[in-house]
Amino acid sequence: MHVDFKEEQLQFADALKRWIARDYSFEQRRAIIGSEAGTSSEAWSTLAELGMTALPVPEAQGGFDGTAVDLFVVMQELGRGLVVEPYFATVLGAQFLKLGGAHAALLERVATGELKLACALGERQSRHELRDIATRAEQSGSGWRLSGAKSAVVHGAEAGVLVVSARSGGGQRDEAGITLFAVPLDAPGVQVTGYRTLDGQRAAEVRFDGVELPPDAVIGQPGAGWDILDACADYGAGLLCAEALGAMEALFEATLEYLKTRQQFGVPIGKFQALQHRMADMYIHLEQARSMALLAAVQLDGGDIGERRRVVSAAKYRVGQAARFIGQQAVQLHGGMGVTDELAAAHYFKRLSMIELTLGDRDHHLARFVAQPGFQQAA
Repeated sequence: MHVDFKEEQLQFADALKRWIARDYSFEQRRAIIGSEAGTSSEAWSTLAELGMTALPVPEAQGGFDGTAVDLFVVMQELGRGLVVEPYFATVLGAQFLKLGGAHAALLERVATGELKLACALGERQSRHELRDIATRAEQSGSGWRLSGAKSAVVHGAEAGVLVVSARSGGGQRDEAGITLFAVPLDAPGVQVTGYRTLDGQRAAEVRFDGVELPPDAVIGQPGAGWDILDACADYGAGLLCAEALGAMEALFEATLEYLKTRQQFGVPIGKFQALQHRMADMYIHLEQARSMALLAAVQLDGGDIGERRRVVSAAKYRVGQAARFIGQQAVQLHGGMGVTDELAAAHYFKRLSMIELTLGDRDHHLARFVAQPGFQQAA
């Protein structure tokens, strides 16, 4: 699929590319990961200054009301740069608030970069089924009392507000009875344990011990949060496809450069036909993943829910497939050094592996794609 990006989109991408090249090199990134915070306040301030935090926010709240395609070019560059700042978590949280139709004050703070968000959606038993929710929300006076636990919350400890899914009715795996909340991280009863993940990002385990919330903490309507949750999960998956594409592009280019410079038997190993075939296969996977990621981004801005689900799951599956192949081939072609911490290739492969597991892996999205209405008839 081909998309002609607008001049403004290309400007956003170019600004990010120049900043990453100047101030977010691989060694600078390693230093950030190794720091106690695991993220950089200076980098976050720069993202805000470049307008990245305002991009997904509606104009009424001081943002640019960016589309999924606008975010595509941003996530692609962040993927190329292996940026570990909590941008994806914040953008996804902002999408929940936008679809909820309220919380304008929070969105205004997101636009300026003052507020970071995180989405506490997964639980230990739920795997990739976000409707499998054991965290309970019970009415308490005019407000709500929240109890339960969330696992692997991306940048949970770095956020100021968490978007939390809880069950206020129905069975544990029902779509009905899900309520979404905006929960301040410093609310009494919220316990957060942060840690570093395999790919250098940050995540957290979060517990809610009788957290008292006001009525206006609800995102959308009580008991009717599934449609927003489903739409935002697809939105996030689409953005992850764009990030993975950027990482795969950088990994492919690094591998190609290595084959041109590494010599064996007096010639660059890129001269060997067998390795040229491998690079050709990697390129095919990369271009197919690019087409599917772009298609998903375009569809996220459409209005057909069924088509959105179908295309996003197809893209997440195909991008995950390409990421695994390109990552494995890159490591092999680099030899033993391909898995060392000193080489960027290893970091790209780790990030691609984590993207594959976030918001549904290949098996999950393949099953979801097959389950969409009309698949059996088309087959």
